[in-house]
Amino acid sequence: MGEERHTHVQEDGTLLTHTHGDDHGHTHTHKHTSTKAVLNRLSRAIGHMESIKRMVEEGRDCTEVLVQLSAVKAAINNTGKIILEDHIEHCIVDAVEHGDRQAIAELNKAIDRFVK
Repeated sequence: MGEERHTHVQEDGTLLTHTHGDDHGHTHTHKHTSTKAVLNRLSRAIGHMESIKRMVEEGRDCTEVLVQLSAVKAAINNTGKIILEDHIEHCIVDAVEHGDRQAIAELNKAIDRFVK
């Protein structure tokens, strides 16, 4: 059967995430207090990327494009940090309390990918 991760967005923008799996002893359902902030940051980054795309289409100076790409990269990294902090505060604390080593292993994999 395997693990399935479900994410639901409520009408107010609150993100509810949980997983189900054969070896999973608990769920990760919780309200992410930073969901609206994360969604706002992602929307701004998407808008910024669209602006950069237009810059490239218009043949703007490569230096300007690189500076703007750097700004988006920093924004995405900061958004990832918020998500990581929220995940540690909620899911990982819960996983440790329930002895869920799989959740900790998954976090380690995600961190490894995030910092590359």
